[in-house]
Amino acid sequence: MTALHANPLFSRLESARRVLVTGAGGGFDIYAGLPIALSLLHQGKEVRLANLTFSAIEGLPLDSWLVPDVAVVTPESSPHQTYFPERTLAQWLKMHGYPSTVHALARVGVQPLRAAYRALIEHHEIDAVILVDGGTDILMRGDESGLGTPEEDLTSVAALAGIDDLPGLTERLVVSIGFGVDAYHGVSHGLVLENIAALDRDGAYLGAFSVPRASKEGALFLDAVAHAQHRTPDRPSIVNGSIAAAVQGSFGDVQFTERTRGSELFINPLMSLCFAFELKGLAARCLYLDRIEHTHLIRQVSSAIEEFRDEVVRQRPPRGYPH
Repeated sequence: MTALHANPLFSRLESARRVLVTGAGGGFDIYAGLPIALSLLHQGKEVRLANLTFSAIEGLPLDSWLVPDVAVVTPESSPHQTYFPERTLAQWLKMHGYPSTVHALARVGVQPLRAAYRALIEHHEIDAVILVDGGTDILMRGDESGLGTPEEDLTSVAALAGIDDLPGLTERLVVSIGFGVDAYHGVSHGLVLENIAALDRDGAYLGAFSVPRASKEGALFLDAVAHAQHRTPDRPSIVNGSIAAAVQGSFGDVQFTERTRGSELFINPLMSLCFAFELKGLAARCLYLDRIEHTHLIRQVSSAIEEFRDEVVRQRPPRGYPH
């Protein structure tokens, strides 16, 4: 049992020596895990970073690959690509004197992604994995009125949930940060809260904590997001921009990129909260995880989820806040 004054997530990681912090949903998701990764580094732990990538990594040279579907990205990787969040993060890490390698995981189905994770975990002798989602669609069971964009998130969950034969891997955790950002994609955050309550009853919810801007990690996160926005002006991360705005204390319709023109944002303090869970418990509550288990391509994941959705007799309707 955890003491009230202790952070349950970091308490679970006290004995971990080598931690993998990895982005679940592609794009800039790994940035959402940066405050936790930096905190672990500042505690003296060895931290590796990875991200399910949306970047064009197929053309990277042969010596850039750890194994098939795992590219080793450095600050110098693929300089001709304008959109490469993993390289952008590697460049920021180097600027600040941190280890500057970011692993890019190919956007594939569950079976090859599991093999990729297994190889990465074994190669670096990882004993704890933190899967980070910028947003909350990773918490959707599948029978909700809107799922957001679950394909990559739940492929990542399924891939890691199926690695049960590595005795050195003692912790697999999930962190969701950016409460509210998925409303644009149809997620009902009343249902998100209902799902968190159900995970709590199952013993899989580890509590929540904020990323304060007064902390070293919070300040560095803001700097990293600003750097990424500057280096990727045409496709800045809306999710991390929203989280950063919340960390800075902004509120309401705060427009920080042309990409959100015409949309009304609701930046608020809940967006800076990290909700932590046990990965196996979260995986157990996904109603279609078995449907995507044997997929090899991400489009097979999409088709399996669509087929499942067609069979749902009654979707759970959106729930509004009563106060």
